[in-house]
Amino acid sequence: MSNTVDDVKEFWESNPLWAGETAHEVGSREYFLEHREVVIGDCFAGHLDKRLFPCDEHKENVLDLGCGPGFWTVELAQRNCARVVAADLTENALEIAKKRCKHFDIAAEFACENAESLTFPDGTFSHVNCQGVIHHTPDTVRCVHEIARVLKPGGTACLSVYYRNVLLRIWPALRIVGRALHRLGGGLKGRGREGIFSESDTDEIVRLYDGGDNPIGKCYSKREWVTMLEPIFEITSVFYHFFPARALPVRVPAWVHRILDRRCPFMIYATVRKR
Repeated sequence: MSNTVDDVKEFWESNPLWAGETAHEVGSREYFLEHREVVIGDCFAGHLDKRLFPCDEHKENVLDLGCGPGFWTVELAQRNCARVVAADLTENALEIAKKRCKHFDIAAEFACENAESLTFPDGTFSHVNCQGVIHHTPDTVRCVHEIARVLKPGGTACLSVYYRNVLLRIWPALRIVGRALHRLGGGLKGRGREGIFSESDTDEIVRLYDGGDNPIGKCYSKREWVTMLEPIFEITSVFYHFFPARALPVRVPAWVHRILDRRCPFMIYATVRKR
């Protein structure tokens, strides 16, 4: 039996992002500061790519879809987006995001939304930000169409999903390496992911990244990603980031991490414009 949106919601209500990896109380200022440091340092090798944010002409009315604990909500507001609406499938994420905004004196609006069936009217937003979200839902293509629907004509979006990079493509042949990394202490803390390197099935590794009980986690090749977006968007750029160096058994130098971020990224991004 296939997993449903309700299954996804149940998992993320109980397992908000970054919970399980931190010693800090979820929703505390220390939790948010640590989370920001990890997102920028680990997911982007120390620097937020400027392509992740809307240009000035599209900062009027921004949707942060799948806001999670509010990282992007705050970053968008701090970059002078006039109105930011933070939307998530789970009430728990919205409560945490509200706390983040309060800690950092950010004004935002909040809405509980299913990305496969948004309640916003057509043409509501000038820009949609959706990072690492729609690969967790049963019908990713439907989400893409919903994002396009709620954008104004000519509106923009920055979207990302897990990328089937070279390591994932050849991982079955790297079983010995994976087991060695596992024995040396590699893996991700909490959420039942400690044995991620010992897995040999690529799809299972992708699913396991967000937790042992995570119902859905998908990754895409560049061709699959572009094919999904092209029918309804003009694609203005495709780029890559994210090598989770914190999963390695040893700390790697910053310059090595930057190379891994460029050469072995696990996320594929696209900036797009509604036709």
